[in-house]
Order: sequence, then C-alpha cells, then structure tokens
Amino acid sequence: MKQVFLSIKENIALTYSVYRMVLSGDVSGVTNCGQFVNIKLDGLFLRRPISVCDCEGNELTLVYKVVGKGTEQMSRMTKGEVLDVLVGLGNGYDTSVSGQNPLIIGGGVGVPPMYMLCKKLISEGKAPTVILGFNKADEVFYEKEFEKLGARVIVTTVDASYGVRGFVTDAMAGLDYSYFYTCGPEPMLKAVYRATNTGGQFSFEERMGCGFGACMGCSCKTVTGYKRICKEGPVLCKEEILWEK
Repeated sequence: MKQVFLSIKENIALTYSVYRMVLSGDVSGVTNCGQFVNIKLDGLFLRRPISVCDCEGNELTLVYKVVGKGTEQMSRMTKGEVLDVLVGLGNGYDTSVSGQNPLIIGGGVGVPPMYMLCKKLISEGKAPTVILGFNKADEVFYEKEFEKLGARVIVTTVDASYGVRGFVTDAMAGLDYSYFYTCGPEPMLKAVYRATNTGGQFSFEERMGCGFGACMGCSCKTVTGYKRICKEGPVLCKEEILWEK
C-alpha cells in the first residue's frame, strides 16, 4: 500500500452514469491487475474503493459508476484537481494458471478491472474470450477497448437491446475455455460459479472501513477460514468460496 497525490488528467462520461477518470503521478504501487485504490474525498469520512481499470507509465485509469455521494462528487471533478489516493490495495488476479484460452466475464461495474487483466493475458501470449454483461444497450461500455486489445468480445443485455439476449451465463454455453476470471454483482458471480466446470477466480465487493486489512470489517468466511476482502482478496479462487445462503 502506498499513499500518493494524483492529478486528474481526464474525467469524462462514458454512459449516463459511468465515468472514466485518468490520474497521473506516482502509480508504482499498483503492481497487478485486479487491485483497487481507495480515494479520500472532501466531507466524507471513509475513503471510496475503486477498481483499477488500467495502469501504464505514470497514468492510472479508473472507470466508476455514480451510485452515491462519493462517486457523484468524483463525477463533478475536473482536470487539474488533486486526489489523495491509497494505491496497490488487494491481491489481484493470478494469470500464471490461466492456460492458453482463458474466459473473462465482467458484469456492469465489474467490467473495468477485467480490462487490465485482458491486457496482461494477451501480453503473455494467451487468447482470451471476453463476455461483458449489461442490462440494456445504453449501459454498454468498453466493448471497443477490449476489441482493440485483440480479444474476442461478446456483449449480453438482459433486455435483448444489444448483443446476445440474456445474462453472461447465456453466452457461455458452448464456449471452450481453459480457465475463467470474473467480476460483477454477487448474483452474477453465483450464476457463473454454477455454470463453470474449470478452475477460476472471482473478484468480490464488500463495504470497507480502511481498505488495507486493519479494521477486519470486510471479512468473509472461506473453506480455509476468514479472509479480508481488502487484503487477502478481493480475488478468491473458486475452490475456496463459501456462498452465504
């Protein structure tokens, strides 16, 4: 973990509620795809955890959805403003076990961290297939960005307004893959868990007090005992997950 002050280089709307913020400065603390940052915002006691979408050179890209006071405040920020950020939080994805044809599954705000993962897998000579799940067409984002990386991309929408009709699991039928990685809302993660027959890694979201393991507020039970989502997670392997009933 590293505390840094990063300058906003870009903050633009991708859809009516999803924004991309590019920050510049010392981002050397980010060492793996699937990690997150914790942002301090004026007037708010707790920092806001946001997944890392990409990190290259001295630039850090965050893609976030406006869902509350913190992200609404972020959406109004402009170029040149400076943010107090904790970087390099969480464990991230392990790509060494992916095999040659991994499957990447992102749903809604679970899409952003899959971009840097996809980028890394392709740099390692892998050939990933990417499934991006949304509710409707006007919520779709980052399809072209994944395609530019060289990945095969499948988009699903629940209302059939774009791409494959249904959920991400509907697009998985018949696909041949060596391993999978996923991030998204818990109902989607549970459905992916049931639909897959290979090993895989899941990125979870929890309410976090500190973001670096001190408060124990985001602990969850696994087959090997309790783990902190912010520290030992947010990525957990399929074999260690215990779903709450």
